[in-house]
Amino acid sequence: MAGHGSKKVIYAALAGNTLIAITKFAAAAYTGSSAMLSEGIHSLVDTGNQGLLLYGIKKSKQPADKRHPFGYGAELYFWSFVVAILIFAVGSGVSIYEGIQKVIHPHPVSDPYIAYIVLALAMVFEGGAWWIAYKEFNQARGSKSFARAMHDSKDPTVFTVLFEDTAAMLGLIVAFIGLLGAQFLNLPWLDGAASITIGLILAGTAALLAYETKGLLIGEGASSEIVNSIKSIVAAAPAVHSLNEIRTLHRGPQDILLALSLDFEDSVNVGTVEDTIYALEIAIKKQNPSVTRLFIEVQAREHHEEMLKAELEQLEVSPPAGNA
Repeated sequence: MAGHGSKKVIYAALAGNTLIAITKFAAAAYTGSSAMLSEGIHSLVDTGNQGLLLYGIKKSKQPADKRHPFGYGAELYFWSFVVAILIFAVGSGVSIYEGIQKVIHPHPVSDPYIAYIVLALAMVFEGGAWWIAYKEFNQARGSKSFARAMHDSKDPTVFTVLFEDTAAMLGLIVAFIGLLGAQFLNLPWLDGAASITIGLILAGTAALLAYETKGLLIGEGASSEIVNSIKSIVAAAPAVHSLNEIRTLHRGPQDILLALSLDFEDSVNVGTVEDTIYALEIAIKKQNPSVTRLFIEVQAREHHEEMLKAELEQLEVSPPAGNA
């Protein structure tokens, strides 16, 4: 599940974007600036996106039931993917369309100083929300590089808000430059060009978020740190001869499904096997609280290898989809 820190980041962005969206739309209506209108649309989309992320967090906390026996943790991944699509379809699409119209039919911006004031205030509000999201993400990434931390993160809420806020800051700078060019160079079409640029920034952001969230939605394994921790715990169990296979699946940021295949020593009895499995479950969940569901299969190593070989052979001979 998404933690308290994730919610704090989302609430900060939600409050900031709501105020900014209202201010930008008012300034766009007063000045007739396309770049300002695009910025208003951008902030409105971001506000809706934060609402969807909060909804995704709430839905992901639903307890498991007969229809969804492994719970609803992946709801968060689904709604994060929807957010990426909305940024592209609504934010980027409308901004580019509005910009093209302004370039084709340019008209001067009335009272641009109002727009400058609004942009400056928006930078302050957006900067505050960005800083909160950045600190939260920076704390989570530890010593990892920025790109590696984003790729490895299993909580899409933090990096989604951070990328939205980063795109918003870039958009504000572009809108500011476009208005300056339109006013002092007497080139009204630059306001439309700024709107198109903002749309392209949003499109790039949406594509990156969609790519990262898609992996989570399809299913990603646990980090190497967690996997190595589990392997160490299994290796320390005297009754276990070998670890045949380990598979992990993130159903949510703090919801890992774990499946183990173990080969026990031939000399141990059934009671020892049962006690060992119980001890392993306790130790693994204690050291890795994000492992919420654990399944252990007892199987001789040679039998396990035979099954894997049979599965590979089945995959190789299976006909392509649609030709069956």
